[in-house]
Amino acid sequence: MATFILGKDAKIYQGTAGGELTALTEMSNVRDVKLNLEAGEADVTTRANGGWKATAATLRECSCEFDMIWKPGDTAFEAIRDAFLAGGQLELAALDGDKATAGTQGLKGTFSITGFSRNEPLEEAITVSVTAKLTVFDEWVEVSGT
Repeated sequence: MATFILGKDAKIYQGTAGGELTALTEMSNVRDVKLNLEAGEADVTTRANGGWKATAATLRECSCEFDMIWKPGDTAFEAIRDAFLAGGQLELAALDGDKATAGTQGLKGTFSITGFSRNEPLEEAITVSVTAKLTVFDEWVEVSGT
């Protein structure tokens, strides 16, 4: 039994902003995905801390970066493109497996598309590099068994 999950088995889903996980559609035209989760820091050092600096986590932030094949006519590609061009939002769920599989987990929320950069390498397919930034955190998905 494997003690790891391969990136090829992860899934990313999209749909209408605020949509339920069950209503989201898999984006099969996506290549590498990077989910960035970070927190700001506050210095909470006091004299009573024995000469050690103390830090507390503050506001968290999330961005999701991924590449897609440039594929007009693909529903997911067009949803991402249109959200970028209109300054709109959409729902994304970046999960480590299928949304219907027990044990799958990941972040789900409403995102704004802040980057949509076309890449045209000479000997490769045209791709688009997408940056999505979280605007509304919905949940950390943990699919339970049925």
